[in-house]
Amino acid sequence: MAPVVDVHTHIYPPAYVSLLRSRKDVPYMRTFPDNPSAGERLVILPSEDAATSTARGRPIGPEYYEEEEKIKFMDKHHIDISVISLANPWLDWCDKGEAAEAARMINDDVEAVCARHAGRLYAFGTLPLSAGAEAVVEEIKRLQALKYSRGVIIGTSGLGAGLDDPAMNPIWNALQETKQLVFLHPHYGLPASVYGDRANDYGHVLPLALGFPLETTIAITRAILSGVFDHYPNLEILLAHSGGTLPFLAGRIESCIAHDGHLKHAGKTEGRRSIWEILKSNIYLDAVVYAEPGLKAAIEASGMDRCMFGTDHPFFPPLEDEGDEWVSVKTNAEAVGKAFGTDEAAREAVMGGNAVRVLRLG
Repeated sequence: MAPVVDVHTHIYPPAYVSLLRSRKDVPYMRTFPDNPSAGERLVILPSEDAATSTARGRPIGPEYYEEEEKIKFMDKHHIDISVISLANPWLDWCDKGEAAEAARMINDDVEAVCARHAGRLYAFGTLPLSAGAEAVVEEIKRLQALKYSRGVIIGTSGLGAGLDDPAMNPIWNALQETKQLVFLHPHYGLPASVYGDRANDYGHVLPLALGFPLETTIAITRAILSGVFDHYPNLEILLAHSGGTLPFLAGRIESCIAHDGHLKHAGKTEGRRSIWEILKSNIYLDAVVYAEPGLKAAIEASGMDRCMFGTDHPFFPPLEDEGDEWVSVKTNAEAVGKAFGTDEAAREAVMGGNAVRVLRLG
């Protein structure tokens, strides 16, 4: 039986926690004197920083940063291997002159965490994107030599101007040459105005359920439209949250491309690879979609052999009086089981076999 592998699971390692606790501006970690009973809070979005906000940050506990809590979580939910990554906002906020050193420190910290749990933990490295392409390429090459590194995690802004920014080309080239998988994860969401005046009545539901997936969809579609996968045909990207809405909207995007006069006159519709081809040769999707219909769409779009189980731990923890089982884990695993029915080999592939193959996990 293949091991169960969690490819979408985060940790804020000690070096990163120290950085956040030393800061006064977003992002930061802090206990607020006017509300000490709320405990330490993690504030990673400007919208969470207002004193009047009902969602001023989020409660943060040991499950966010203690490696033993990660192992306990894995044991309880029968997860054999986790590929850990720094959660958003990574180092996008970091001063240009400090980002490269911060990335080295964090990646070495995570490497040490993995070494202490050899065989159970691997990692996606953090890149100093705010330092510019040259520094990023240097860290990509250094990560290749780390024993437990299996790729990199990046946000949708790239170097600050999106994944279709030509300045990203040296980075895409380095990732293709070193054969490192890119885990693309959202952070910025959509403008708050799109959720309407009553958005605060609905907690975090609108930005998390809709904003994050649409952010990912828009970012990867921009990359596709700009020809990133035409220029770097061996580049491989793992999309968080089952690709946002890309599997469902791929046909509509293709139709819009085919009917766009501007693209045709600019010569951008001839010789291009279709989104369907890219989905089946360059893109992997995690199975963090929580229900069978969405997972089936992801599998149909990209292929059973390109889908991998994830939990998004430590986010979406059990609420009070819900016990200690993480419903998010249960629903993702149940979706995989329902999607494949009696096809045990396919279920095992998505739950771990694909990750073992793609990420060379031993």
